Amino acid sequence: MSETETPEQENPHAKVVLQAARAMTKASLLVTPPAVIVCIALFSILNGLPGFLGSLVGGVLAMLASLSTLGMMKFSAGQDPMFVMVIALGGYVVKVVLLFGALTLLKGVTALHPMSLGITMIVAILLAAAAEFAAFRKTKIPTIIPS
Repeated sequence: MSETETPEQENPHAKVVLQAARAMTKASLLVTPPAVIVCIALFSILNGLPGFLGSLVGGVLAMLASLSTLGMMKFSAGQDPMFVMVIALGGYVVKVVLLFGALTLLKGVTALHPMSLGITMIVAILLAAAAEFAAFRKTKIPTIIPS
């Protein structure tokens, strides 16, 4: 620890990561739940109870996957920037494996309409990613551009 550094000194990276995570979470929660509700209504009409259940499960899984990424950002905000990247990439791999496992377990469940589940997941994940990207772009983050 240098003479100018104190234990109480705030990590400058944490503030930026938390600011981005808050903006991305807010944007995701504004866009994704209404889209999931529209999918649930649509697939309930088209496929009855199995469509409702499939779409509900797909929406919940997709929203949990999206929010888990933002949760990992908040969890790792105070860490070294390289460790933040390790958590992000490792968390992504774990999330994909868990989603694959959940979908494998749900494969034989006849109460769920598989196309309703899949389409709802795709819609929710793509909309959440787009909303998070747009929020990240709008967030004022200090950047150093080397000359």
